[in-house]
Parts: sequence; C-alpha cells; structure tokens
Amino acid sequence: MAKNKPSIGTKNLTAVQLMELDACTRCGECVKWCPTYAASGQKPGLAPRDKILRWKEFMNKSYGFKAKLFGPQEIPSSELEEFKDDVYGCTTCGICGTVCESGINTVELWEAMRANLVKEGLGPYGKQSMFPKLVNQYNNPYLASPEDRLKWIPDDVKIAKKANILYFGGCTAELRQTKLAVATARVLNKLGIEFTMLGEEEWCCGSAMIRTGQPHIEDIARRVAEHNVEAIKAKGATKVLYACAGCFRSSKIDWPRQLGEELPFEVIHITEFLQDLIKKGKIKWEKSINKTITYHDPCHLGRHVGVYDAPRYVLENIPGVKFVEMDRVKEFQRCCGAGGGVKAGMPELALGVAETRVEDALETQADILSSACPFCKRNLQDGADSLNKKDTPGAEKLEVEDIIVLVAEALGLEVTGD
Repeated sequence: MAKNKPSIGTKNLTAVQLMELDACTRCGECVKWCPTYAASGQKPGLAPRDKILRWKEFMNKSYGFKAKLFGPQEIPSSELEEFKDDVYGCTTCGICGTVCESGINTVELWEAMRANLVKEGLGPYGKQSMFPKLVNQYNNPYLASPEDRLKWIPDDVKIAKKANILYFGGCTAELRQTKLAVATARVLNKLGIEFTMLGEEEWCCGSAMIRTGQPHIEDIARRVAEHNVEAIKAKGATKVLYACAGCFRSSKIDWPRQLGEELPFEVIHITEFLQDLIKKGKIKWEKSINKTITYHDPCHLGRHVGVYDAPRYVLENIPGVKFVEMDRVKEFQRCCGAGGGVKAGMPELALGVAETRVEDALETQADILSSACPFCKRNLQDGADSLNKKDTPGAEKLEVEDIIVLVAEALGLEVTGD
C-alpha cells in the first residue's frame, strides 16, 4: 500500500529554522508581548508560541519517526487553512524574537513559513495575493502609472539630474502620502543638499511581497532590487536617503540578500542624516514647536535595523519641543499594526493594534504622536480617529505626524500634500 505524501513541505525553511522549532521551550514569554494576539482578544493559535508548536506538530506528522515507518499522517485542510490564517495574522514586528528565551529569529521564521505556505498553495491572505500582480504591471502596489511618481513635486523643489545623494521616495509617500515627500524634498533644498531622484525609474522596494511570503513569484523581489540598484548607480549616487522605514529596511537588508552581494552605495534613513547635520551645527531652526511630542519606533527602522537614537535626537533638538517617552519603546516597542501585510489583509486587526498603541501615547499626555514611517503614520492616524469616535479622552486632540514634516515646519517651510 502506497504511503501518503506529506501534507506540507520543508521548502524555504533552513536547517537552522527547523532546529528552532525544537528550540522553543514553550515558556510563553512571547505570548505576553504579541500585539496581534492581544488585539485579537487572545485568539487561540495566534500567539507566536502556538504557531511554532503547531508547525512542529505538522513537521512530525509529515517527517517524524512514525511517518518514516508508516507514512505521513494526513493533515486536514481545515487545520492547514486555520494555521495559514494565524501565520498571516502577524505584523512580523519581531517583538517575539526580542523577548524569546531561546533566541529564535522569529521574523525570519514567519517569513519562511509564509513563503512555504504560498508554494504549497495555502497563502497568502486575502488582498495580499494582488501585490505581485500589481507590482509586475505597474511597478507599484497602487495601480499608478510611472509618471504619477512626479506629480507631487512642487515647482519650487529643485532635483538634480545626477548627484552623490539620492532620495528614494517610496511608493506610499510619492503616490499616497505626498506631504511626506514634499517635506523631505523641501528640507533637503533648504539645507543646501543637492540630491537626485529616480522619478519614473523608481520601482517598488519589494517589501510587501517579501513580508507576505511572495518574493519568489516571477522572481519579483530580485527583479525590483536589481532594477532599483542599477537605476541608482546610473544616477551616480553614493548615498541613498529614505524617509520610509519599509523601503529603508528592504534596501538595507533584503536587496543584498536578493542580489547576493553588498550594495554599491550607502543606505541612510533621513533621521540619521539629519542627526549628523545637527551635530555638525549645519541646521539653523527658524520656528519653535512648543508642544509635547512622543515617538513611536517603526518596527522596520528600530527592531529590524537598530535605528533608535537618531529620530529621538532630531525631535529633542527641535526648538520648543518637550520630548516624552511612551511605556514601551525601542526594542520593546509595541507595533503600530500595519506591517506584515496585516493592514491589507486584516484591516480590523491592524486597527485594533493601532488603537492600543495610540492609547500608549495618550497616557503620556503628548500633543503629537510622531513616527518615521508612512505606514505607521497612516495606521496610527486610523487608530486615533477610531478612538475619537469612541469618545476616548484626549484622542480628539492628539496629532499624528511624521518627523520630517515637523522638521520642515521648524525650518519655516510650507508643507503641502495629502
């Protein structure tokens, strides 16, 4: 009698990751910190520990000792479907890895699981399946034409054809949150920084596909990385600035992986760049922002890459600002809820996480909740609006704004855009 075929495979999981499944001690520390588990009302199976234990169980049923002797046990499709939903109910924020007593690299594990599920025909989740199709057709996930990337540029902004410094705007800032792009460009002009941009030649950074386990579809993650790197090289840039934490993370970590080599230019977040200029005395503020400001660490900028101090340094040096910290910050920060494809696939879950993070900000009695990522800006604003509708005290007064916009205002610049 022929043995059953395994219901799942080991594709995309490295030997180390397979061992990490056994490394989990079931201590439950990750359960206490997981933002989506908390926002879901503690849905059974959504906690990081539970996902690891279920995947380990699936591996044993398919490849364990009994499976070797008697053949793999069939895993009901309903179980696999439920597991898929739980794996995608995660922002890949990485807090579970930060607090893991066994040192499991959970972000890499979740992304490998997702890619595995996609290859098995079990993923991604909902609208996330559209990401590769849209980027293949439009080079961005917003159905925008290449020339739309230039529509946000005001007449007063000067962008060089070639320069040592290139500003990589990103799909969201150039096509949706143009206020961020305008602020960044005007700040650079104000500071006398000559810079260039890719314009119509800029493609999506690939983050959405990688985070949702779809980088292999038509080799899209490698293609966008290769195109963007070559386009940047053609502009003569040796330094590339990012105001989007997602694009920054993709360029710094994912592009070298996809290409198998180091990048031929330096990758810098705009807050790091501004911090250096402030320390050198090259920024002359023109306006005081007399408000109390707290800061939310974007997962892609903080835990994923390790940039914590630069954004705080910039905010603390803006005249008039009283800077206060929330309860959970830096490596222990609570995710905004938008990452990992959750905003697109499970918007209600994303909103629940955002509301909790905004509540953290309200406890500080800050006037402004700032961040350094357009995705955080959008989801935190949604969270504030939702709490305001629920008549949560203080929510109606809380302003959510990106650091670069605040910098522009403190430099006396007009900030326009959506």
